[in-house]
Amino acid sequence: MTSVDCDVAVIGAGIVGSAIARDVAGSDLRVVLIEGRADVGDGTSKANTAILHTGFDAKPGTLESRMVSRGYRLLSDYAAQTGIPVEPTGAILVAWDAEQLEALPGLKEKAEANGYQRCEIVDAAAVYAELPHLGPGALGGLTVPDESIICTWTVNLALATDAVNRGATLLTDHRVASIEVGDESTTLHTERGTAITARWVVNAAGLGADHLDALFGYHRFTVTPRRGELIVYDKLARALVDKIVLPVPTARGKGVLISPTIYGNVMLGPTSEDLQDRTATGTSEAGFEFLLDKGRRLMPALLAEEVTATYAGLRAAIDHGDYLIEADPVQRYLLVGGIRSTGLTAGMAIAEYVRDVLASAGLASPQRTDLPAPPRMPNLGEAFPRPYQQDELIAADPAYGRVVCFCERVTEGEIRDACQSVIPPATLDGLRRRTRAMNGRCQAFYCGAEVQELFESRSHTPPALTSSPESQP
Repeated sequence: MTSVDCDVAVIGAGIVGSAIARDVAGSDLRVVLIEGRADVGDGTSKANTAILHTGFDAKPGTLESRMVSRGYRLLSDYAAQTGIPVEPTGAILVAWDAEQLEALPGLKEKAEANGYQRCEIVDAAAVYAELPHLGPGALGGLTVPDESIICTWTVNLALATDAVNRGATLLTDHRVASIEVGDESTTLHTERGTAITARWVVNAAGLGADHLDALFGYHRFTVTPRRGELIVYDKLARALVDKIVLPVPTARGKGVLISPTIYGNVMLGPTSEDLQDRTATGTSEAGFEFLLDKGRRLMPALLAEEVTATYAGLRAAIDHGDYLIEADPVQRYLLVGGIRSTGLTAGMAIAEYVRDVLASAGLASPQRTDLPAPPRMPNLGEAFPRPYQQDELIAADPAYGRVVCFCERVTEGEIRDACQSVIPPATLDGLRRRTRAMNGRCQAFYCGAEVQELFESRSHTPPALTSSPESQP
């Protein structure tokens, strides 16, 4: 049996868990980041709607509101440092009936209460001037000029890579099966037979957060997997919409939106369906019918475009109106639950908050002065230069000129780099999230065999422990 000792064990390597591990690893504390799946960001985080939110529509005074507002600034700065692609497209909430129109002043006031002052109420003519392909019948709208689209895959990978570079140990494919709480530490036993002994445990397990919470004796919330299905349209549809088209939100959620993506596509969705099965990420006929019905009203011209892909993700909805971040100093246990889809934007702010909570509970450690520079991530954004477009890069390394995936213009050099990175992909899906290979309109029909051959020839079975180069034997 393998054993690992640390000061802080963070369970869950999605965006929030990776952000926490990165932040805590910026001190002298020993950190282990534990993920039950084979790769970081392979759960809820990979199927986010990929919008960098201003937090304009959060409930004022909540922890979520504070974290999203702060996280927007932190992630915007971090994206500039690391090369995470961001496009500041702006957004418009569209009112389709009198009730929604009457709700716009209240939404503007809510935005201002959240510290966001740039929303403006506009009439129907202004809406159609910005969105000429919108369906008929819009009565007005609310502009949110600072909403942006972002690559959620790169955010997650950058944070996890940064954590490892700072000295954190990453254990993938290590699902926690049981715990033993001692007087001064807790031992986590994984299904792989590894025992991780930690002074503090942080539960950022997303869909499994309530089950893990129960291992510490709590029954304070229940996670309900909420399936969101989406339709992704071909890049030729991008000319129809260059802004995020939002519905007027309801108590259930933000509703169905139309959004350009950082990869050059257009996305319609998501649905919102509460399930019991926490693995049910398959799409459904009913979901597609629902989305197509919504799409016919929102933007009929979009439905004439070709569909590149469909997918579904599960959000960790809980029976609680706010983020649930609570510490148990006796058991040295911190719950980070109910983060929902806003965790993409709020993740780095949540990490700051967790650091302060741990410090107030007695686990304070000064920030190191010898931190490595943030990792520079490969660009997956269509609006920014890609390797196949850079003559100097190709001249220095011809592998960047050999296109393997023609739909997405992914080169052999990019696949090689991903396989040799700090956190290499363990599967072809992991490679897809790092390069866009097989993510285009042919969905790997033409390139799948060659990409798989390259992946298998250049990758290796990742070790059970992935840590910074300095800490490896």
